[in-house]
Amino acid sequence: MSNKLITKENNERVKSFFVSLDKLASMMERLFTGKKSTLDGESFYTDEELSNKLKLSRRSLQDYRNEGRIPYIKLGGKILYRSSDVEKLLEEGYRDKFR
Repeated sequence: MSNKLITKENNERVKSFFVSLDKLASMMERLFTGKKSTLDGESFYTDEELSNKLKLSRRSLQDYRNEGRIPYIKLGGKILYRSSDVEKLLEEGYRDKFR
């Protein structure tokens, strides 16, 4: 019995295992990228995320906050918006076709 150290450089099975592990990590990264965490089933957007999603400037979002058009949460120095509040705002602004 030899006491040879097995590494991914000298053993193909170990090397194959690490390649598979890297692929799995990459797939997990892609799966969870963009997945928003929730709090009691409610997800939240940051100022930057919401401005990108709605194609509005962050300054416009600030105007909406100042005018009371969109509810928000201020936690420390960070502004958060509930996804349900955003959906409600969009639904209220929806207009049927004119004719």
